[in-house]
Order: sequence, then structure tokens, then C-alpha cells
Amino acid sequence: MNTTSRTITGTIMIIFGVCLLVVPLFAGVGGFVAWFYGVPLFVIGIFLLLNKKEDNIEGRKDKK
Repeated sequence: MNTTSRTITGTIMIIFGVCLLVVPLFAGVGGFVAWFYGVPLFVIGIFLLLNKKEDNIEGRKDKK
């Protein structure tokens, strides 16, 4: 995943995660289920934005 697509995907996931975390504040008891989807989306979005290890491409070891 390159930098641009990782940034776009991570940002979208964080925005949807925050929206789903805020819904239960206004929806009452029924909105509590939104936290089960909002927390993982938020955490995975942050992980995508902060993960720099995927940018390095490892060389092939079978070609010498």
C-alpha cells in the first residue's frame, strides 16, 4: 500500500470511527452497538496512518 492510498484509507476509517463513537451519545441505549464498530475502525485507521514499515521493500534473496 503506497503512502497516498494509506493516508486516504486511514483518514476515512478514522472519520467513520469517530462518527460511530459519537452516535451513542445522541441515540441512547440503542446506539451502544455502534461502539463495537467504531472502536475497531478508529484503531485500524490510526494503525494505517502510523505504519511506516510497509514502505520498505525487501530485496529478493534468491537472486545473487
